[in-house]
Amino acid sequence: MQGSALLFAFSLTLLAGLATGIGSLLAYFTGRTNTRFFSVALGASGGVMIYISFLEILPEAQLKLTSALGRTPGSWAAVAGFFGGILLAAVIDRLVPETGNPHEVHRIENCADCITGEDSRMLRVGLFTAITIAVHNFPEGLAAFISALEHTSVGIAVAVAIAVHNIPEGIAVFVPVYLATGNRRKAFLLSFLSGLSEPVGALVGYFFLLPFYNDVLSGIIFALVAGIMVFISLDELLPTAREYGEAHLAIYGVTAGMLIMAISLLLLA
Repeated sequence: MQGSALLFAFSLTLLAGLATGIGSLLAYFTGRTNTRFFSVALGASGGVMIYISFLEILPEAQLKLTSALGRTPGSWAAVAGFFGGILLAAVIDRLVPETGNPHEVHRIENCADCITGEDSRMLRVGLFTAITIAVHNFPEGLAAFISALEHTSVGIAVAVAIAVHNIPEGIAVFVPVYLATGNRRKAFLLSFLSGLSEPVGALVGYFFLLPFYNDVLSGIIFALVAGIMVFISLDELLPTAREYGEAHLAIYGVTAGMLIMAISLLLLA
């Protein structure tokens, strides 16, 4: 596999992960949360991921697996991989206690009443949120990396969708750490670093999966990625989009994300 393709895929994953820093910057320099923007943007990200998963990634997985294993075994393997990805994402999500879930809505204006002294409970919430975001982001990094290696347009779309949904995750780390310490720099740094698990996911894919890469492994990974992305969309993106704003805005965002993705894939076909 060409070095330029690997570098491009890793760079996309790195940029997607570091988007948590954008959320930190928003919290650092602004006083209010643009809930309408987040509602539409997160809905659009969910629409992109769902559309790509069912119209591009899962069919690609089935094509690779049926070609390598035969029609019936390959079809069963694709379905098993898809639901295996959902199960993997669900298990990771269940391992995160509810009190530390990074997808609980946090608003920048909460920082307005920031205390100046150390608050160990709130700091613990911020640190735990950073850790759980890192755990959540690991499979996302693998998804973005593998997608970019196989199809440039799909990889870009996946990376952008992940980056958008990482912005409020950056706020989710920044707010409690800032409330606990009153230190904007510390809150920004911790939030920024929490996104680095996505390029780590890409590195794991590179060192442990690519040496054995063939049509069967590629198909299984693609099916897993499709399942992971569908779970992320239904369990994280869409509920959070509804919480940030009006329900209709989230649905409009989903529709817009699907439409944009459909048009871009047609233009790049």
